[in-house]
Amino acid sequence: MGLCPDPENPGKATVNYFAPAARSVVLELLESGTRIDLQPGPYGHWTATLNEPAAGTTYGFRVDGPWEPKYGLRLNPHKLLLDPYARAIAGELQVNDAIHSYVMDDPDSPDDVDSAPYVPHSVYVPPLSPTPNNSPKIPWQKTVVYETHVKGFTKLHPDVPEELRGTYAGLAHPSVVGYLKDLGITSVELLPVQHFVPETMLLSRGLTNYWGYNPVGYFAPHASYAAGGHRGEQVAEFRDMVDALHEAGLEVIVDVVYNHTAEGDHLGPTLAWKGAANADTYWMLEGGLYDNPTGCGNAIRAESPRMVDLILSSLRYWVTELHVDGFRFDLASTMCRTSAMVTTWAPVISAMACDPVLSQVKLIAEPWDIGIGGYQAGNFPGPWAEWNDLFRGTVRDTWRSIGSLSELGARLTGSADRFAHNGRRPYHSVNFITAHDGFTLHDLVSYNGKHNEANGEDNKDGSDDNRSWNGGVEGPTDDPDVLKNRRARQRSLLATLLLSAGTPMLLSGDEAGRTQQGNNNVYCQDNELSWTDWSSVDADLVDWTKRLLRIRRRYAALRPDEHPSPEDLQWFNEDGTILTAEQWNDPGVRVVQAQFAGAPSVLLCLNTGPEPVEMHFPVPARVVLASEDVTLDGVDPAAGVKVPCYSIVVAEVLPAE
Repeated sequence: MGLCPDPENPGKATVNYFAPAARSVVLELLESGTRIDLQPGPYGHWTATLNEPAAGTTYGFRVDGPWEPKYGLRLNPHKLLLDPYARAIAGELQVNDAIHSYVMDDPDSPDDVDSAPYVPHSVYVPPLSPTPNNSPKIPWQKTVVYETHVKGFTKLHPDVPEELRGTYAGLAHPSVVGYLKDLGITSVELLPVQHFVPETMLLSRGLTNYWGYNPVGYFAPHASYAAGGHRGEQVAEFRDMVDALHEAGLEVIVDVVYNHTAEGDHLGPTLAWKGAANADTYWMLEGGLYDNPTGCGNAIRAESPRMVDLILSSLRYWVTELHVDGFRFDLASTMCRTSAMVTTWAPVISAMACDPVLSQVKLIAEPWDIGIGGYQAGNFPGPWAEWNDLFRGTVRDTWRSIGSLSELGARLTGSADRFAHNGRRPYHSVNFITAHDGFTLHDLVSYNGKHNEANGEDNKDGSDDNRSWNGGVEGPTDDPDVLKNRRARQRSLLATLLLSAGTPMLLSGDEAGRTQQGNNNVYCQDNELSWTDWSSVDADLVDWTKRLLRIRRRYAALRPDEHPSPEDLQWFNEDGTILTAEQWNDPGVRVVQAQFAGAPSVLLCLNTGPEPVEMHFPVPARVVLASEDVTLDGVDPAAGVKVPCYSIVVAEVLPAE
């Protein structure tokens, strides 16, 4: 599909473009001004054969046909359209009336101004020369995900050459790769790297789209993240980055957005699909309007054969040609929408499950959107893993002394209530406390409310349900008691995340104390507010994270293959006796010890309350990790371990004599 080399005719290229309602389709090679008329074929496809363009040639399509907006037909040959299958995209989207297919003060009338000067262009990229794919293929049971941003992670890194900062090459720099490897994570999850553009409303406010959840190119690595150029160089640079991370034993997972595009609603710009195959691409309503379960203006109609082909083809390309190891699907429930219902066995989901390539890589769902029936957490088929929002909410509440031990216990042990069915395992639960969307860990313990004024929306954007606690002072403080409280909860939150059954996902910078100054929605902040500040890294917290991950690797009992049975797990109170049913469900009980059977067995001892306690181990054990404030009474831990408030102790059970 799209413009690509003809495998049977060296020096030639073929075009296959989908525009089912078109009267004519023209391929325009922009540097030369050459226009090639495509010929109609079956099932809405338009084709041509031509001399293969030079690498880096920019091009686009012009589609002429019916203009009937109330029926979703917006075909306008004055608008240059991207190739949905383009391997690279160059140029910026500009704020100009011409990017819309209609006259601005008369949406029912077509606009006749050429959009080419104001929109991104497709770039012709011949296939890359093959390189070995040395994927480390980390098993799910050993996976630790690190969610980060290509630009933000290295933009301020002092060891990365300035010209490489914020780029794919920068992320592949030995200092950066070494940090990730030494930290102990296994899999780098990148916020969207498929080519995206900013929303025009952001551009008009002097802001931009930082996160990248606004795609226009599902095959094209985002151009501005490339140090080496934008005329196809970004493709090789991206793969080189993946190969460098593989060489260090690290996987690469990319965040993909197959739920909506940057074309927005009926008043949004015309950039690719809207001007050629509107109804085959988007869920349409009467009057030419768009269904909007994503909250982004449109929703991809992932049940249509055309979109199933595009989604699966692009995913296979990222695996086979660019060597990525898996995908995290933003608002994955939108892909589950069909004409009849929302089902996690929708066509594209089913196709991935049985695809010989895609079924062998990591698939992670954000299992919700905002539409009716959109909350599908726990319902995705294996091999899918899912973001577990129950884990996030419960653990946040736990360390501000809210909730019962029964709820906490379910999250510590792999959320069997959500995942113990249809052959799903604890590792199908992707556990997280923070993510790109929301507070950082530092801000979670430092702010009661969001502070998003810099976004220009009067602090109305972003979630109000943060389940955060500032410890008594909002924001920065010199109060030693408040700082001690925050430090303890940071450490305990990290420990809960990294020592629970399931697949942990760590937000980049949480291990280093990164702050966004209380902004919980930095999607439009491409600046120091979002970038990692390497000059203010909390080295002690980094070390704490490394120690936690070493413990996770050492004790297999903390990362079980199966949901634990009663024989695998026992619960005790602070005096080392079995936790009673009454204590288990009493929200006032804030202390618990969990013994995980294994070789060796492990004790997790949690004091989630505001007062220090003395814990007595139920079995002989030795402390292997604890807050620096934890002290032992004598040489025998059974004599009692003084555990400060908001603290965790990890102990290894000693073999029976």
